[in-house]
Amino acid sequence: MRIVRLLAGLLAGLGMTSTASAQEPPPPEGAIRVAAFNAALARSAPGGLAAALAAGDAQASAVAAILQAVRPDIVLINEFDFDTDETALSAFRSGYLSIPQEGGQPLDLPHAFLAPVNTGVPSGLDLDGDGADDGPGDALGFGVFPGQYGMLVLSRHPIDAAASRTFRSLLWRDMPEPRLPDHPERAGQADYYSAEALDVLPLSSKSHWDVAVRVPGGVLHLLASHPTPPVFDGPEDRNGRRNADEIRFWDHYITDGAWPELADDQGRMGSLDPDAAFVILGDLNLDSVDGDGDRDTMRRLLGHHRVQDPRPRSAGAVSAAAAGTASAAHLGDPALDTADFNEEGGPGNLRVDYVLPSADLMVVDSGVFWPAPGEPLAEVAQQASDHRLVWVDIRLP
Repeated sequence: MRIVRLLAGLLAGLGMTSTASAQEPPPPEGAIRVAAFNAALARSAPGGLAAALAAGDAQASAVAAILQAVRPDIVLINEFDFDTDETALSAFRSGYLSIPQEGGQPLDLPHAFLAPVNTGVPSGLDLDGDGADDGPGDALGFGVFPGQYGMLVLSRHPIDAAASRTFRSLLWRDMPEPRLPDHPERAGQADYYSAEALDVLPLSSKSHWDVAVRVPGGVLHLLASHPTPPVFDGPEDRNGRRNADEIRFWDHYITDGAWPELADDQGRMGSLDPDAAFVILGDLNLDSVDGDGDRDTMRRLLGHHRVQDPRPRSAGAVSAAAAGTASAAHLGDPALDTADFNEEGGPGNLRVDYVLPSADLMVVDSGVFWPAPGEPLAEVAQQASDHRLVWVDIRLP
């Protein structure tokens, strides 16, 4: 791997880049392209995203250009602010996806699933221990206003809303063997949060969704989430533990009989049907090899008997890692990275975005949209987000 990094750096220094086009080849006939993209479109105030989209937003244009280049049939977009009247969604479709961006072709994804999230919802309690109860760290999920950092599914295929499930209200304490944080100055266990706080604190920092999409050949369940980053806390590791448990939710959800008492927001009981085809996807904020957090949790999910890992790759990630300082010390394969994080004083590039099909699905192809320097849309990818879009082409059995 060290040789790969040195070679990538040498090629970059010589001005040499891959000749592959940034336009991803279309999926083969009969295959479905599923993608996940943390598009970083969240804004700092309620209605801010809708207003920016209406006024004309260069970042949103870059995001749309990437979607038009990859042309997913189904995509989960993380960090798309939720609004109840769907103003931002309508503006993004009509003003960006429907208009050619950077030489691309309009992209029609007529079906959508969006629902409220926990970010920015006031708890009325001092959850972060700063002496106040009205800051973003005191919300049910970190955020300045309700709906900030929301999620959105867009699809070419119909979504069965009645068969879809959300788990936004599930309390953290109610999951099997929750990893609730300990207070560093107390002798007890799982005592960082008060009993009053545990009565309201959900597992999901945003939400957990099981979105049922009716695709040719059957139903595909999109298991979508965006766990909190495992940083920005103290020795109690409250964010690290919550991140791990948000990911562990999926381990329990896809394991037959592991959580029979699980109830969704609609009151329906039980985990995912053992015969269901699914894809776990989203910005999970956890690398299985490098960076902060409980990496064993990610490794367990990747190794679950119902999950397969296509290990999507890109040349751009290799080039970026070769040019970085923090990334140079990483142990993982740089080609798998999906996020272009700070190299100076930061974690460097990491693999934190995933599209993980169930083991019964046939994987045809996969990739990360991260053009190498000098390739088409390389600068557009940098402008869009510090994350890169991940895609996998699948066929149902």
